[in-house]
Amino acid sequence: MTPLELKEYLDFKAEQYNTAKFIESDPIQLPHRFSRKEDIEIISFLVATIAWGKRAMIIKSGERLLDIMEHSPFEFIQNYEKRTDLSFVHRTFNAIDLDFFFRSLKNIYQNGGLEKAFSLHPDFEGVKGRIVNFREYFLETEHEQRSEKHISNPAKNSAAKRINMFLRWMVRKDNCGVDFGIWNSIPKSELYLPLDVHTSNNARDLGLLIRKQNDWKALDELMQNLRAMDASDPVKYDFALFGIGAFEK
Repeated sequence: MTPLELKEYLDFKAEQYNTAKFIESDPIQLPHRFSRKEDIEIISFLVATIAWGKRAMIIKSGERLLDIMEHSPFEFIQNYEKRTDLSFVHRTFNAIDLDFFFRSLKNIYQNGGLEKAFSLHPDFEGVKGRIVNFREYFLETEHEQRSEKHISNPAKNSAAKRINMFLRWMVRKDNCGVDFGIWNSIPKSELYLPLDVHTSNNARDLGLLIRKQNDWKALDELMQNLRAMDASDPVKYDFALFGIGAFEK
């Protein structure tokens, strides 16, 4: 496949999967139930945080999170006080982690909100620095050491899949109705896609990724190739690379 043919193929696949139908089987369906910015942000962030495993199980756990928050995420976070009676488990994310996340989100919203927490970092460029800045801010709230593994650190070469997915949801804006595009402080050209098994394997098959590890260095390599195809919206190709692996044999 020539570079032009590859671009045309990925453009076609991105358009094929970036539609409202994608929402039906994806965890992004949960924040799509809300209209207030803060509600969308909070449930999106929490669902993205637990987004590993089968999508049906992620959605089921997300429903449980909504039940705990009485289907009013922002109001719940505003009034939250430390609790030891929470009942929640998704993989290795448990009630101890959830209590910490609720308390940290409350602190964040008392000091400008989630979008502000992803401000630029003085020591790292672009979205990498934004994630590092957010992580440092998020971990200022008292917590147990075990909870830190749920906030990825690209400064230590993590691909930060779940945070990058959350950022795609918040920042990317088009007319297709999947991503929300409710944050204006981050350009979509700056975004990195959420690198998972589907996207990385398909990127390697298509010659877009050579590095074997699924880490930030691999993500840098992949994004450089995707930006060569569309510098203004490179993360639209997440729909193509994910869709090929998730929906096609």
